[in-house]
Amino acid sequence: MPAESTPDAGIAGDATATDPHRKAKGRRRKPRGKGRTALLVTAWTAGGILVLGGTGVGYLYFKLNGNLKSVDINQALGTDRPAKVDNGSENILVLGSDTRSGGNGKLGGGADDGSARSDTAMIVHLYKGHKKAAVVSVPRDTLVDRPECTDAKGAVQPAASGVMFNSAYSTGGATCAVKTVESISGVRMDHYIEVDFSGFQKLIDDLGGVRVTTTKDIADKDSHLDLQAGTHTLDGRQALGLVRTRHGVGDGSDLGRIQLQQAFVKALVAQVKQIGILTSPTRLVELADTATRTVTTDSDLGSVNSLASFAGGLKGISSSHMDMVTVPVQYDATNPNRVLLEKAKAQLVWDALKHDRPIPASATKGTASGQAGGVVSAS
Repeated sequence: MPAESTPDAGIAGDATATDPHRKAKGRRRKPRGKGRTALLVTAWTAGGILVLGGTGVGYLYFKLNGNLKSVDINQALGTDRPAKVDNGSENILVLGSDTRSGGNGKLGGGADDGSARSDTAMIVHLYKGHKKAAVVSVPRDTLVDRPECTDAKGAVQPAASGVMFNSAYSTGGATCAVKTVESISGVRMDHYIEVDFSGFQKLIDDLGGVRVTTTKDIADKDSHLDLQAGTHTLDGRQALGLVRTRHGVGDGSDLGRIQLQQAFVKALVAQVKQIGILTSPTRLVELADTATRTVTTDSDLGSVNSLASFAGGLKGISSSHMDMVTVPVQYDATNPNRVLLEKAKAQLVWDALKHDRPIPASATKGTASGQAGGVVSAS
């Protein structure tokens, strides 16, 4: 579907690897990764895989099952983890990844260096009954103490202090990302879902675009995005440009970009519930094929039936029942390109997740926000 307002929105950008030790010089640097709204998995999985997973229809079922990739997080991390809370809630770490290979390398405008990065991280808390959700974004630039991790090749990576949060994924993959989140929060992640960069764009195109309204002009040459204030139906490339822009709105920080990502997620979830994708078998198959090729999950969700069952529990969550916040942080006084956890306020967030309670407004009051709130909304 063409955009109602159709700027030439590409996505070429700076593909330099993230360096957690690089010093700030002058203005905020250009983004090194591409923001992904990884929570979109909750929208299309419920709409697409659920039906196909329940049918068990021969070739198609096995094709979709073969598309899925999974990581055995439980075996890799063993018993040295926060206790599983049995109160009916679930916590899912959702990451957006950029492997810099194949289609991702072309989309990002960078060389295929074989590296992997994750610049979007959301802890999704499903409340008991799965009618409401809380989504806690963790900025990639947050300085954390990363625990010792074992990477996919079996090599032990030593613990590190004061490193960027997204270094956990690039150092030890999914298991290290989960271990780091559990280490800083004390909250056990029941599941892991990773969404691929190039798959995001195709998914939006398969959906026919996503309709949003911008209250201000957004212009960012780094993400090739140029939107005038107003209503737009964004195609995949434009959507990717929107969720990765930093310099087009707010103070140019990663925190501002997170606010755009959160607003886009709500628009996406709202639209998927409205467009009736189940009425078109062809469209459903396309979405399910894209969905299963795009995600990597923990092994408990690593089959179509398991993922379909999980998705069935998400159908009742509308965008109006999603509370989206950023973990409480403040800018690092010694480096404005980094943020630090406000530990006392962050603990209010972690305690709320553990006890299946709403996140108190006091947890995020007075913390750094990025100043991009209200720029994008669902139409």
